[in-house]
Amino acid sequence: MAIARQVLCFSAFLSLPHARSEPLRYSVAEEGESGSVVGNVAEDAGLAPAQLSAHRARLASEDGRQHFRLERGTGRLVLAERLDREELCGQAATCTLPFELVLANPLQFLRVEVAVEDINDHAPVFPEDQVTFKIPETSNPGSRFPLVRAQDLDIGSNSIQAYSISPENEYFSISFESRTKGKKYLELVLEKLLDREEQSEMGFSLIARDGGSPPRSGTTQIRIVVLDVNDNSPVFVQELYVARVLENAPEGSVILSVVATDLDEGPNGDISYQFRQAVGQSDSAFVIDPVSGEIKLTKPLDFEAAENHELSVQGTDGGGLSAICKVLVEVVDVNNNAPELVVSSFSSSLPENVLPGTVVALFNVKDRDSGVNGKISCALEDQMSFSLRPAYKNYYELVTVTALDREETSGYILSVTAADAGSSPLTTTQTFTVDISDVNDNAPVFNQTSYTMYVRENNVPTVLVGAVSAADADVGPNAKVTYSLVPAHPSEQPSCSCISVNSENGDVFVLRPLDYEQVKQIEVLVSASDAGSPALSANVTVRLVVVDENDNAPLVLYPSQDSNPPSSELVPMSADAGYLFTKVVAIDADSGQNSWLSYHLLRATDPGLFVVGAQSGEVQLRRPVMERDPVKQKLIVLVRDNGQPPLSATASLSVLLLSDFSDVRLPHSSLAREGEGDSLTMYLMISLVFVSLLFLASMAAFVALKVCKRKVLKGGQVLYGAGNLQGGLADAAVAGTLPHPYCYAISLTTGSGNSEFKFLKPILLSPPPEHCTTGGGTDDEQDFLCGHITVDDVAPDNPGTLSVEQFNSL
Repeated sequence: MAIARQVLCFSAFLSLPHARSEPLRYSVAEEGESGSVVGNVAEDAGLAPAQLSAHRARLASEDGRQHFRLERGTGRLVLAERLDREELCGQAATCTLPFELVLANPLQFLRVEVAVEDINDHAPVFPEDQVTFKIPETSNPGSRFPLVRAQDLDIGSNSIQAYSISPENEYFSISFESRTKGKKYLELVLEKLLDREEQSEMGFSLIARDGGSPPRSGTTQIRIVVLDVNDNSPVFVQELYVARVLENAPEGSVILSVVATDLDEGPNGDISYQFRQAVGQSDSAFVIDPVSGEIKLTKPLDFEAAENHELSVQGTDGGGLSAICKVLVEVVDVNNNAPELVVSSFSSSLPENVLPGTVVALFNVKDRDSGVNGKISCALEDQMSFSLRPAYKNYYELVTVTALDREETSGYILSVTAADAGSSPLTTTQTFTVDISDVNDNAPVFNQTSYTMYVRENNVPTVLVGAVSAADADVGPNAKVTYSLVPAHPSEQPSCSCISVNSENGDVFVLRPLDYEQVKQIEVLVSASDAGSPALSANVTVRLVVVDENDNAPLVLYPSQDSNPPSSELVPMSADAGYLFTKVVAIDADSGQNSWLSYHLLRATDPGLFVVGAQSGEVQLRRPVMERDPVKQKLIVLVRDNGQPPLSATASLSVLLLSDFSDVRLPHSSLAREGEGDSLTMYLMISLVFVSLLFLASMAAFVALKVCKRKVLKGGQVLYGAGNLQGGLADAAVAGTLPHPYCYAISLTTGSGNSEFKFLKPILLSPPPEHCTTGGGTDDEQDFLCGHITVDDVAPDNPGTLSVEQFNSL
């Protein structure tokens, strides 16, 4: 049987989402110790104990009291406190404690009912310790005298089962029988006529026993006083009176009157009324008038506390005879209780990506009223994203019906109104505040579709050039944006290592100096990523434009400044003013106004002879060439850009003024000699060293020779006399053709080309310059003396040759 019940419970649990009407049922004896095991809920529901912890299983009851406790680790249901069936259910035939087993993620619940079984923990109790009967001696055998039953708070077999008297006697017996509507009446039965003269009083014990194991009993003393005469007892008109009273009837209202009659006259026929009060009814809501028999209210009734009240009224005449009737008061319900809404489970926070149909709250509604007054309807006020749906019995679920968006609505205040169906409906409103938690469903968005930033070339390292900014509609970590450089394709590296982005604020830095002439602009891809999981990102293009600085001087392309010897421009002597004979060509690696070049004549042999075009660089004659103008002209042209500050370069030009372009050989040979001047100086130094060494060697040889000759002369042979030797030397000095040593320079004509050379005497033999200007003679003689005479001056008819006779004739 137990296995079948477990299978049935397991099947019911598996069908929870569709039919939750079959609860798990257990029974437990009252007065059990706290911690006593009631049953294994997990086993009966077909769940592993670990699932109870995983789903945060808990117990929820309608009245909020927790009589039981769930052990998640074992799945056992145990007592949380000692249970007293009489306190919980009173005299009800059954005592069931219902509650729900609630599981979360997903939200599920299972009805559990525990029946509290009665034990024999109460003994019968009589309302009075002693009962006195005054019985006339004329009472016939079989006369019955009503007794108030003992009260036993237990039920069933544990309640009172039998009454007896002790010690037994021949005059009285106990009758405990059912009569009206199955009610049992306890009566003292007279078995034998009384004889006051024989025994005026007697006493014995009335014992009530229940059916428990072991049985319990209660005792009251019966005292019999035998009276004379009054042989008629009161008789009620009705054995059962029924009254219907509205629960909102005011205090003092008369609900009914009981009437009893007595055939006796005089004091034996005067009847007084009183309640035969049962145990636990000391605070009765009713009072009876002892003379009229009217029953009134002493306080308002409560239909929800008790639907019926059963009263016992005793009528006693003056002779001590009495009768008892029953009064049943039925309380009529009125709509005086508003509905109650009890929340079993509520999720106050929902992620914005929950699916429609997610259960937000589970609650049940109840009304203490009955009938239409207790019929409840629920409604959700003005809400499109949530709705109510019935769960089972009086349970409702608050569920989502549409997708939620925190960025649109971050929270909801849901008002659920429960109303009964009374003629004047009563309502109760429960408010649910639901916060929508953020989900990372929004990627960062840049405030611009692209960025253009500028930096001057030759910038300092780590210069700040701008910033990118992105915002995220999410909140918290989902809205925290970090920036980074990313390649255009995932497999690539970032395109430029010279740019860096601050990950926190998006500041863009240039890490090293840039050169406009090498790179004019750089494009990089910047990514903004949030801190969500998974992270979302957006990319934007940042274009870095390099602004030109004037950091490049002009470069002269023509005429070439590296040629050696430098080239010369030829200008005919017949050229007029404005004659264009060359053009200076220069470029600048900068751009814009930094590359705008202007040309200026910086220096010239004759500044008034030439003019340079400021924009074109064209070199022209300012005036016609004159005979007195030097044949060789040297110009220096300044090329300047338009930057701030401006940079410049110079171009050197050599210009030859020629009467006829056939004479071009002479100037070229002269230019060649100038170019060879530096090389010749080096050769002269080498020659000087060589001559000095040769002179030292000659002197050494001469000294050695002299020593040898001296040895010979000592042998007696003298070739020359000392006087003759000195005389010859003196004559030679006097007979010289030139009185002083001079520097002679003989130059070949232009026809010899680059093979021209000079003959120089030692520098020590050169005359002072002033001798050349103060000496007498003709111009030719003066030129000769100064070393300026050329071969052309001596032999114009045969250039390039000079005979001995011609040289001697000079």
